[in-house]
Amino acid sequence: MKTIKYFINFSFIALFTLLTSCNNDDDFSEINTSEPGKIQLKFENGFDNLGGIVLDQTTQTSSNGQKHKFTTLKYIISNITLIDEKGNEFDYHKNDPDKGAFVVDQDSAVANVVYLDLENIPQNKYTKVRFGIGVSQKAYLLGHTGQATFWEKAKRSGLTWSWAAGYVFIKLEGFYVTNTTDNFFLTHTGNMGDISKNEVPDLYREVTLDLPTSARVTSKIKPSIHIMANLNTYLSGVNKLTLDKSTNNVMGSSGFAQLVTDNMQKMFRVDHVHNNETIN
Repeated sequence: MKTIKYFINFSFIALFTLLTSCNNDDDFSEINTSEPGKIQLKFENGFDNLGGIVLDQTTQTSSNGQKHKFTTLKYIISNITLIDEKGNEFDYHKNDPDKGAFVVDQDSAVANVVYLDLENIPQNKYTKVRFGIGVSQKAYLLGHTGQATFWEKAKRSGLTWSWAAGYVFIKLEGFYVTNTTDNFFLTHTGNMGDISKNEVPDLYREVTLDLPTSARVTSKIKPSIHIMANLNTYLSGVNKLTLDKSTNNVMGSSGFAQLVTDNMQKMFRVDHVHNNETIN
């Protein structure tokens, strides 16, 4: 009889603890708006069937049967927005490249991951993330003085033309094979200065991704959102592309650059979210 009574009491305590934990977790009632937190975006570049990309080594075959590999793989991420479960949005230094734009450079990846650390994030449960590929026209038209810090960083990374021409949004270089010959290619996409005055298309794109589990920002926990970028979309996305003498040296916002941009807008997905990294 004592055994049964002990078992019932123990079960009740365990159930109460579980329900209390779930309730606190679901309500997220410990939000303190006076104490902002941090969040981390982790970008991992790869080919969908080959895993992470090792520059000048990992060779992919496109849907058109063309073998290619990258020696350079870089792109700009900006205008990050976190969206909570009620649809409220928090913009992280929107249209302020000096504080809110980043370079994702495969050459500087650690274990194939590039880390972007964001600070002063309101405590909340976030269920979506949105970001831009490149730099918006509104930000660019702030002029050089409005983004001098990021401009110099992008310049050191080889992601600028002259100021009048603006930023390189995506920089891909490498080799493709025709018969048994390796041929060099480069694809540098981006807006050419003031797109209205220059009458060129806008290649700045934004991407919105659902999170498989919410990212829970507190003053003690820094979530990390692991974003996979499938570079197979470069030639094998919605547009099936082939590199040849007419497309192996592309810069700016040409027709081929527009097709590449449309492809690579679709390359991102969130693989998982970690909510267990403690802020020191």
